[in-house]
This record gives sequence, structure tokens and C-alpha cells, in this order.
Amino acid sequence: MVPTRPNYEWQVAAVNRIERLLKTVTAALDAAEVPYAVVGGNAVATWVARRDVGAVRATKDVDLLLRRADVSRAAAALAPLGFIQAEVLDLPIFVERDDPLPSQGVHVILANEPVRVTDQRPAPDVGQAVRSASGFLVLDLLSLVTMKLNAYRRVDQVHLEDLLRLGLIDADLAARLPEDLRQRLREIRDTMEWFTEPPRF
Repeated sequence: MVPTRPNYEWQVAAVNRIERLLKTVTAALDAAEVPYAVVGGNAVATWVARRDVGAVRATKDVDLLLRRADVSRAAAALAPLGFIQAEVLDLPIFVERDDPLPSQGVHVILANEPVRVTDQRPAPDVGQAVRSASGFLVLDLLSLVTMKLNAYRRVDQVHLEDLLRLGLIDADLAARLPEDLRQRLREIRDTMEWFTEPPRF
């Protein structure tokens, strides 16, 4: 049997879809002057790209930070684009009317509220956003690192490894974290693979 070459077209299409979704949604929110911040994997990718585009990881969805009071404004801004508001695990989500799959929607994290009932800290405010080179608002690095350390799932740990490895998390940034989160960051630093001298904090 002659081996076939793997077909990566579906992977490329998935990555391109997320990029289009991200830019379309954030442009609509900017036009409607709805405060927001890109968080999650796309936020990490934005910061990673500043140092090494080749180190950017693909992500499967779009996560946005919104104030609860602005969710209805966001829904109004996205409705003309074919998005409808739904709810998953008590959190708002915007899905496409013609293809309402939650896994392909825009997931909302509510600013200034815990993401999970077990969280010791609330999500940051959208006022912590900065304008990215791509034009959309992304959560600032310190707030993003804090969110990732607070969540501390395996995907968050991998994202933090990327930020550490590229020197985006250094001793100065670590010093601005609460001690319990700094200890989590040390655990990641001390168990990950390094090709250079790791930062000390």
C-alpha cells in the first residue's frame, strides 16, 4: 500500500476561521464602542507573536472579557453579523445563527467576577486592555498571567510555559504577582524544559 500524505487543509481552515472570527467580532465591538479585551489562547498568541511568530499556538475558539453591563450592547453589535446570544455553564456565549455550535462560538468571561465559583480572585476589568499590533484590544500581560495562574488548568500551564520560555514573564513581572500565584509560577518554571538559563524569582 502506498502511504498517503496527510491532509492539513482542515487544520489551516480551522486556524483561518478563528482569525476571521476574532477580527470580525472585535471590529464590531470597537465600532460600537463596547469595552472588551481578548483573553485566552488568542491573547497568549498575541503576546507570543511579539517575540516569536513561529512559537504561536493555534487555538480553537475566541474568548472575550466583557463587563456584565455591556453584554447586551455586545449582543446588539454582533446581531447584524448573524450572531445570537446563548448561555453555557451560566456564562454568555455568542454563536452564529446558521451554525450555532458552542464550541465554535465567542465565549464571554465576565469582568470583575470569578470565572468559577471556586476561584479566589475575580477576572480582571476590561480597563486592563491594550491595543495590539493587529488592531484589537488584548488583556495586558500581567493581568493575563494572573488569569492563567488563577485558572491553572493544563492548557493554562502550557501557555505560561510559552510566555516564560520567550522571556515575556521575567523577574520584574513575577514580583508583581501575589505570593501564592508566584509559587505556582515557580512550580511551572521548575518542571518545564529549558534551553537557556531560567529566570529567578
